[in-house]
Amino acid sequence: MIKFHNIHLSYNGKKIIQDLSFEIKQGEKVVFLGKSGSGKSSLFSLILGFIEPSEGEVIFDGMCVDEKSAWDIRKKIAYIDQDVSIGTGKILDLLNVVSRFKTNVHFDYTQGKINDLLRYFEFESDVINKNIEDLSGGERQRLAIVISVLLKRNIFFLDEVTSALDKHLKKKVANYFVERKDWTSLVISHDPVWIESPSVKVFNLENGEWKQ
Repeated sequence: MIKFHNIHLSYNGKKIIQDLSFEIKQGEKVVFLGKSGSGKSSLFSLILGFIEPSEGEVIFDGMCVDEKSAWDIRKKIAYIDQDVSIGTGKILDLLNVVSRFKTNVHFDYTQGKINDLLRYFEFESDVINKNIEDLSGGERQRLAIVISVLLKRNIFFLDEVTSALDKHLKKKVANYFVERKDWTSLVISHDPVWIESPSVKVFNLENGEWKQ
């Protein structure tokens, strides 16, 4: 489904990724490990077409990622970055706006689905009427996860989405994604809860190898 073929990536003259090749199949859950600057977030940017490799090619669902295919590819992926950039204003207004985007035609805006997700991720019952700027860092992370699920996509790019959560919620979020066999989830995280399941694969970017 996603293939990296002999990828090289440099930034300001510094080599970030060198001769990287691997393949991710549909439904797999993959955690990327590596120290800061090893290129973990760059992997997501390469697949999404925000940056181009110096050499090699990235293949997504049979398509070479380039400026022509990038927009169609992005519409298939739910991406949560580590900065959790979800704006300001009331949560209800945000949901209304997201539901009206043309790219979000499958957005599940049923009240029952929203309430079920808010309940699962342990929000207070009145949270939907709160202002985003009044939420804690952990609440913002969980809200971004709720919105990503409502998009009804089955490919998720999760960049440090549990960093501000307590141990109980870290585990709950990780389990939610790991247990859904039809979802393909690519995860960047330093939280060990993501690799506790034997079904999760781990790729070490520092040596370019799958962890056994």
